[in-house]
Parts: sequence; structure tokens; C-alpha cells
Amino acid sequence: MDMQRLMQQAQQMQRKLAKIEEELDATIYEGKNNGVEVKVNGKNEVTEVSIDEDLLDKENKDMLQDMVMLAVNDAQAKAKADREAKMGSVTQGVRMPGM
Repeated sequence: MDMQRLMQQAQQMQRKLAKIEEELDATIYEGKNNGVEVKVNGKNEVTEVSIDEDLLDKENKDMLQDMVMLAVNDAQAKAKADREAKMGSVTQGVRMPGM
């Protein structure tokens, strides 16, 4: 096997992964749960929380907290699944350190 060719392929894969990583980091994922909407970016940072005004009541506090948690988890799960699918298409299932 030609070592130079192998190195070129590895560098090409690194460039593709870096581009995908950049695109994923900029992507916004939405999670929703009964009037609560949360947006996270590809870095799993919450960028926005929206709560339906009908839910803003002291009696709903515990329920509202649960819905926010579920919406955040929903958005983060979507971001993770997208990252795994896009990175996996380049690495062909090989687990890369730090990915």
C-alpha cells in the first residue's frame, strides 16, 4: 500500500470532517414539548427557550420545568443523531477520537 496515498486520503477525510463539524456547529435543532420550544446549536448550547403564555402560572411550575427539560433533551437528541449520521457517512462507521 502506498503510504503517501494513504496520508492524502487521511488528510482529505480530515478536511471533510472539519467541514461537517463546522456545518453541524452552526445548525439549529428544535425540541418541543406541549407549548415549550427549545433550540440548541450543534455544540449542544441552548440558544433559545420559548414558553407558551398559557403555561406561565405558578401552579404549573413543576410541569413547566419538566416540559423544558424534555424539550431540551429532544433538541439535543436530534443534534446528536444528526452529528453521528453525518460523521459516520465520512468515517464509514470507524469511531474517531473526540467525535
